[in-house]
Amino acid sequence: MARRMSRTGLNRASIWGAGVFAVAMLSLTAYAVFSGDEEPAGSAGKDGSKPSARASAKPGPTYGAPSEWTEPKRWAVLPRNQRVDTHGNKVGWPQSTEGAEAMLVASNSTAVEGDRSSVDVQLGIYESYISQTDHSEANAEKVELAAIQADKTLRTKMGLAAGSALPAGAYARNQVIGFKVVHESSDEVSAWLLTRATTKSGETTKESGSYTRSLAAAVWEDGDWKLSSAATRTAFQQASGQEQPPIAAPGDEAFNTGGWTAIREAS
Repeated sequence: MARRMSRTGLNRASIWGAGVFAVAMLSLTAYAVFSGDEEPAGSAGKDGSKPSARASAKPGPTYGAPSEWTEPKRWAVLPRNQRVDTHGNKVGWPQSTEGAEAMLVASNSTAVEGDRSSVDVQLGIYESYISQTDHSEANAEKVELAAIQADKTLRTKMGLAAGSALPAGAYARNQVIGFKVVHESSDEVSAWLLTRATTKSGETTKESGSYTRSLAAAVWEDGDWKLSSAATRTAFQQASGQEQPPIAAPGDEAFNTGGWTAIREAS
């Protein structure tokens, strides 16, 4: 297969994460592409949706932002990373639940804009954040193929020719805005992630967005937290039969009743 970029020649610009686009079918984490995770049985959220791990959670079908603001009851200031790796990704998190959450947030918050494609982002995620137990030529190929298709789909949604550059002001971004811990130990942490996904097709066009909910898990490996498909499958088993937290943004009372924790930037 002809490749737009080799895995050893990644763009070094700074990137943040593992999500891709606001369109639900494109909101994939790199490891969800090959992990084969499935939604826990009997775990539909209050909105009735049952998002799949492969789709990194579908937007809530009926969610609308509330007219009145309700202050989130739980806030977290997550720790900073210690360094940036050769792929421009934030790494080096403390061995704590908060450190694992910080990695999950960083690896699931992304920006595709300018000359940075989802191929750049996803291959960077694969190299920086995926557990070595999930590294293989076959998995890397799956991640790259899915990212290439995601780039094509994004351009189709924006009315652009395949392979064309994104126009000025165009972007597809994911930003994790809340989390809810499912399991925590000294070497494995899993959590539901609440993400705001947005797209914009140009400087003068209106931004569109949605909220997604996904389940992710991290393991402590070689002195840092890494995304793990095996740990994510375990997390789905642990969450089986439990009600998923509702898709509700900070400021919505359902955000509090669902047990979400909002995120503040570290100073």
